Amino acid sequence: MQDLSRLSGTTALVTGASGGIGAEFAHRLARRGADVVLVARSGDKLEGLASSLRSAHGVRVLTQKLDLSEPGAAGAMYEWSVEKGVEIGFLVNNAGGGVGGAAAKADPAAVAAMVQLNANTPVESTIRFLPGMVERGTGTVVNVSSASAFLPTPYLAGYASAKALVRSFTLAVADEAAGSGVRVLALFPGVTATGQKSEDVLPEMARLGGIRTPEQVVGTAFRALGSGRISVVDGRRYATFARLNQLLPERAALALARRLTKRIAAF
Repeated sequence: MQDLSRLSGTTALVTGASGGIGAEFAHRLARRGADVVLVARSGDKLEGLASSLRSAHGVRVLTQKLDLSEPGAAGAMYEWSVEKGVEIGFLVNNAGGGVGGAAAKADPAAVAAMVQLNANTPVESTIRFLPGMVERGTGTVVNVSSASAFLPTPYLAGYASAKALVRSFTLAVADEAAGSGVRVLALFPGVTATGQKSEDVLPEMARLGGIRTPEQVVGTAFRALGSGRISVVDGRRYATFARLNQLLPERAALALARRLTKRIAAF
């Protein structure tokens, strides 16, 4: 298994790397000596981050501008890495985002793209990059889900269910990978100050669990990896929230979720 304090000789791939949690993962990985592949839709932001990482840490940084909400994007990302001769030893599937509102009023294309981004792409990406890690007997996969994965959420139904899929998939794969030398972690952030304004859309949730920072979220992830855990919820209050949701009767859990998303219900 990899020594996470020193990652020289490892190449990490981080999706959704243009800001927030993804950018923080990139900084921490580069600080540990890893070369980094940055993937996101915003080419200008990626190049800015890449330049900063090269200057600060002297590592190799590649960028790939790619919309991971499009079908086939995970395959394109993998094939690009093969063409570049890049062997990925640390994969962070972080790219994500959601649209809210009642399912009866939703735009089918927008929901399909959201599910592609939040569920299909990280699943396919994991399946494509994992075999090489298992064959080499070393590697790390971090799939960023959400505290929403623990609670079916009215008015965020597509987003929460996509994140729940990532939770189930990642835990199952972590069990399959046990003993292979590959770490697999499901990470569940709550409301995080990432620039996506989620604290504005979900003020009740933010008051319940607090607004976390990318630094806190990524710190939680690395501590969990170091201790051999296969899943971790960031923040004590969000962890308590996740445990309680699993104990509540269905109707009570749904009523709680509806209360937390009441601003979205008005859209």
